[in-house]
Amino acid sequence: MEDTQMTDDAPNLALETPTSNVFIPPSVHRDALLRGETFSHYSPVPPSLLPSTASPSSDTTDSAAAPPQGPPCCLGVDEAGRGPVLGPMVYGVFYLPLPLSDPLLKTAHHFDDSKVLTPAVRSGLMRSLCTAGTDLHSACGWATASLSARDIGAHMLRPSTAAAYNLNAQAMDATAELIRGVLARGVNVREIYVDTIGQPAAYQKRLERLFPTLHITVAKKADSLYPCVSAASVCAKVTRDAALECLYEARAAQLGDGGEGEGQEDGAEKDGMAWGSGYPSDARCVGWMRQNMHPVFGWGPECRFSWGTAKDMLEGKGGVKVDWPMDEEEGTSRMTDFFVDSGSREKDADELGTWFGTPVGLEAF
Repeated sequence: MEDTQMTDDAPNLALETPTSNVFIPPSVHRDALLRGETFSHYSPVPPSLLPSTASPSSDTTDSAAAPPQGPPCCLGVDEAGRGPVLGPMVYGVFYLPLPLSDPLLKTAHHFDDSKVLTPAVRSGLMRSLCTAGTDLHSACGWATASLSARDIGAHMLRPSTAAAYNLNAQAMDATAELIRGVLARGVNVREIYVDTIGQPAAYQKRLERLFPTLHITVAKKADSLYPCVSAASVCAKVTRDAALECLYEARAAQLGDGGEGEGQEDGAEKDGMAWGSGYPSDARCVGWMRQNMHPVFGWGPECRFSWGTAKDMLEGKGGVKVDWPMDEEEGTSRMTDFFVDSGSREKDADELGTWFGTPVGLEAF
């Protein structure tokens, strides 16, 4: 079972940390986020990308002619937040007409891998994308899937008898669902570019089996090579940044002390979020977790309990250990098994039978 923390290669913590005035895009569903739920968001499809409703030409005699389609589009896929212990992992897709990919995204707006753009630049690009009347809004569409920290942890901490559902599998399923959602909305996607999970060849073959009519390219560093993947990276990153900000504000209000905990060290950063970027390698994140850990419940829906950072802290730094009794033979227990005969109470007392007061004999029933 995959239960250790996942980390990106040497994240730049300054670029990974959201700013306090990050743009909150419509892809942040606040109520679902605070409930610890996984959710998806699809932007409206620009009218220019939808199939034409014009009648077919009068000289068309083939009654089985293919239905009208919109302009051929490319679609990019990337994620943000794979490695952090706090906050969701967000997958983003971005699509636009094939001829516009380079001139609009690369030349006009300078999209790039979100990890090399400053938070302010990322936020500005996302704001423009969400603002009616801009060239990005009128020509492009996008969608995100926010996999909550709670659900990521629950899937990865499944009992050993359950089917494994690791982070890679969750990510691939989210990617496939987003692509299906865009296709279902009538977008004429012809080419798909994906920043890889693991080995590119294996990932590409799986997507080709799911979408056999589409041209698919899966590559390492695709977010730097293909502008539509760069744009998907920005959508995912800004959505995660905004989600982390909303989660932090909720926790700060709950704690009643600005979210810094009683043991905030002198000189700790006071501006922005005290938990920093949410990465295990960020001292602010680890410090906040130590200072705000409940001994039984740990943290709120912002935390991935399957990460080694959280598990080690709960098990070795003050967490209350709870031992749950295991059924020796699954499916053979009866209600009366939780009670013992009064004549043999001391000799054969069942621990479960004493949890709720004095045990009673079977004759009481």
